[in-house]
Amino acid sequence: MTTSGQNNSKGKKNNPLFEVVFNIIVPSIILMKFSGPEYLGTVVGLIVALIFPVGYGIYDFIKARSLNFISLLGFLSTLLTGGIALFELNVEWLAIKEAAIPGIIGLTVLMSGFFGKPLLAKVLLNSILFKLDVIYDTLDARGNTQRFKQQITKANYILALTFAFSSTMNYVLAKWIVTSPAGTVEFNEQLGEMTLLSYPIIAIPSMLAMIGIFFYVIKVITKLTGMKFEQMVHSQ
Repeated sequence: MTTSGQNNSKGKKNNPLFEVVFNIIVPSIILMKFSGPEYLGTVVGLIVALIFPVGYGIYDFIKARSLNFISLLGFLSTLLTGGIALFELNVEWLAIKEAAIPGIIGLTVLMSGFFGKPLLAKVLLNSILFKLDVIYDTLDARGNTQRFKQQITKANYILALTFAFSSTMNYVLAKWIVTSPAGTVEFNEQLGEMTLLSYPIIAIPSMLAMIGIFFYVIKVITKLTGMKFEQMVHSQ
């Protein structure tokens, strides 16, 4: 009974609302409203704002006892943002950094397709959700294995495009909003505004695109295997 409880705890996913609050809303409010000289000041305000996403990242690592590639890049992104601000580097570096993180992910996804091992398949087609043995056996029996691989590779390239969109929009948003020198109250306020706007302008459209890719993959599996959705996924 204890082992089962521990497994459930390890497999429990994070609350998306908490992720938004700790990584976006709270840091944005601190940067925009409490980093002036009458409150925390520019440096302390920035540090306090960054504590929330960094702290949440550490908490998530301890809770999951593992660190995936995406989480690592998010953690590094937060630290780089703090470094650019604290060392008062040119704001151009912020735009470059904002574009680089999703750009690296997108490039990784793209290259995985070129090498015949689409990252999409590893992330989406997992044995926890899908009955992979049944799906692959059915595909093989129908002679559709190669077509399936082609469709998954196509979906993988579409996924890479979503990261390319995110990278481009991150750069444009950073250049458009953050124009004040690092180390100033205005910089902190603009950084908070950029963080807040990045969710509806970039994160939500990217999320919707990924949901669309998921349903596309389901449709491909259904078409090529003749199976219904409930037949290809585990009941629990």
